[in-house]
Amino acid sequence: MKTILVAGILLWGMTAAAQDKAYDISKDRKTGSLVFKGPLTVEDLNSEPSFTWFKDGETEYKPNEAKVAFLKDHLKDYQIVVFLGTWCEDSHYLIPKLVKVLRMTDYPLSSITMYGVDRQKTTKGGEQEKYDVTLVPTIILTKNGQETGRITESVRRSIESDLVAIVK
Repeated sequence: MKTILVAGILLWGMTAAAQDKAYDISKDRKTGSLVFKGPLTVEDLNSEPSFTWFKDGETEYKPNEAKVAFLKDHLKDYQIVVFLGTWCEDSHYLIPKLVKVLRMTDYPLSSITMYGVDRQKTTKGGEQEKYDVTLVPTIILTKNGQETGRITESVRRSIESDLVAIVK
């Protein structure tokens, strides 16, 4: 009887934990990596053990300090929306760099609106249509509800340089 009770509690706990996630999790057929589809947070990416690309990319990146200083003074007036593929090499390359820059500017990471997409570039709630997202990663800056610029798939110079160009 004790074994059944313990098994039931463990099963309930796992089910409750899975339901707490705002995103769906599946495996990518091409790479076998995890696909997070739906609303995400930086903490969701940071806490997934298989996402070593996220932790390593952020740790290894060395942004231009003058650009970061400019962004520290100006980025606080903008809202940031990010679409990424947890299966996507371009997202693996760029999103950790973005997070590193945002941390250095003291931008509140909890204020980022972030969505994971599948290979068809769709989110759980269809948000990609509202923002006209066809490639990932897509980083959108808005101010007072209006889009001021976006970075799509890659940067021209660096993440901080491209953000400065949008803010200026």
